[in-house]
Amino acid sequence: MKKYISILAALTVSMGLTAQTYTNHYPKELNKLATRWAKKGEWRNGFTKASPAPTVNLVEFYLQYQKNPQQWNALFQWLQETDLLAIPAGRIPIPGTTLTVSVEDGDNWCSQDDLRAGKGSESHYQKIDFMYVVRGTEGFCRLDHETSTPRSDYKPDRLDYHFQYDRLEQFTSIPGTFNIMFPCDWHIAKVKTNAESQNLRVLVIKVDYKL
Repeated sequence: MKKYISILAALTVSMGLTAQTYTNHYPKELNKLATRWAKKGEWRNGFTKASPAPTVNLVEFYLQYQKNPQQWNALFQWLQETDLLAIPAGRIPIPGTTLTVSVEDGDNWCSQDDLRAGKGSESHYQKIDFMYVVRGTEGFCRLDHETSTPRSDYKPDRLDYHFQYDRLEQFTSIPGTFNIMFPCDWHIAKVKTNAESQNLRVLVIKVDYKL
């Protein structure tokens, strides 16, 4: 498997492909492989509560899972075995791992005016943001790579950006799906939506990003 991944990575470089507007771009063969893998559900480890949102970069998910199955398996097992609405808000360690779950209760806060003012953006080099809404509707944006630029120096583990409002990709996340923001996904979370209530409970788990 590792040899196959290396070959595919080399193919990506040899084809001279560059980043898509909002996330990394990969050859069709690798996209098909990752899509089949995601549908087959080898990553689930018994997890049945949710599936990847359409916005998840499945190739990144596939590659990172192959490099770090222990953390991903522990994450999904804990999610399946835990009553996610009954646990208290705060930081909860996942037993037997270095992973910590941030259980956040609150409201979407980032308005369209905030977005126009350039607020709320971030990306990470060392960690992956696994984000799972278990109550309510969370709004998200991803930034356009072609027109966004770093706003300040990198401060482990975060970088924020100048971005163009009219180039944002805006979408929502609801229970039954989860989002994963990889280092190539420059994003804004907790964007206000058209839902009647902006209150939500979201779980955020920082997974190690493996080069």
